[in-house]
Amino acid sequence: MDDIANAFGSDDRPLTVGLEEELMLLDAATLDLAPCAAPVLARLDGDGRFVPELPAAQAEIVVPPTATVAESARALAAARAELARAAAGLARPAGAGVHPFASGVGVLTAGARYAALLAEHGPVLRRQLVFGLHVHVAVGGARRALAVYNALREELPAIAALGAGAPFYEGADTALASVRPKLCDLLPRQGVPPELPSWAAYAAALRWPERRFADAGWWWEARPHPVHGTLEVRVADTQATVADTAAIAAVVHALLATLADRHDAGDLPAPAPSWRIAENRWSACRHGVRGVWSDARGGARRPTAEHLADLLDALAPAARRLRCDAELASARDLLERPRAESARALGPHGMAAAAAERFLAT
Repeated sequence: MDDIANAFGSDDRPLTVGLEEELMLLDAATLDLAPCAAPVLARLDGDGRFVPELPAAQAEIVVPPTATVAESARALAAARAELARAAAGLARPAGAGVHPFASGVGVLTAGARYAALLAEHGPVLRRQLVFGLHVHVAVGGARRALAVYNALREELPAIAALGAGAPFYEGADTALASVRPKLCDLLPRQGVPPELPSWAAYAAALRWPERRFADAGWWWEARPHPVHGTLEVRVADTQATVADTAAIAAVVHALLATLADRHDAGDLPAPAPSWRIAENRWSACRHGVRGVWSDARGGARRPTAEHLADLLDALAPAARRLRCDAELASARDLLERPRAESARALGPHGMAAAAAERFLAT
């Protein structure tokens, strides 16, 4: 337990931000998924910014911690350009939460780790062709970090709604803003993360059963990372452009800073019940920003877009302090022009083509 708590450092630890982006590799001619991550990554000669993931048609970019979202966005743009160069002649990289028309059953990456997962979960694992954006924020101080984790759970559906842009599956319109959460739900430890009453409770959870999850094998939509000492928000779809990624990252960075301030002022309420948060999660999955937001305590209902507009206003002071106010302002474009609606207007093949064409756009 002490090791996990100590990973979060002292109260004056800088509030850094880091990004992990799961990306599709597409066949240059058909724009279908191309299971060629291994040869693409081999061309990158062990560069630690690029790692394999479960689907053989997925490459992940890992941006080390930076002081600002703008720095992370520049690093991400450079890494995207490097990945595109490495993939030349093999595939075209693209960003989206789910490929819009590929078969739902895909090729998995070779190796002992993935073979063990396949043995445990069976053929359903081959349907995990999902691509997410993970934002890490270092919230200093073990007590503060735990309180912020428990509080951020309530706003995860708002971030999901803002980042939802995957309405198609196997070429069909699912009538969802993003089908990715439902595919993730095929596996355990997905969705709304549990409340954690203490670091001892978290340590006990990671040890059960027989240290099963000691390597951070929780796949909830947010988690305290026991190795990095960060709070990891894993709820948004991978975005098509660096600019949209930066907008989501700014919301997360400013949100966690705001919650940390509220903790320090003794202003955080008790954690909301998971099942109530799950109601908003479903609305975000189904309707995105066009859904209805239900207050997790009083139950008052209003448009999700209103809740998000108010949230962005509330995050503005923290964003100015963190120097991500420009990126936070651009999040309003995600609110006003939902990416799921833009994808629907293009259709499945048009969405794939646009994602590939906009991959290097900033």
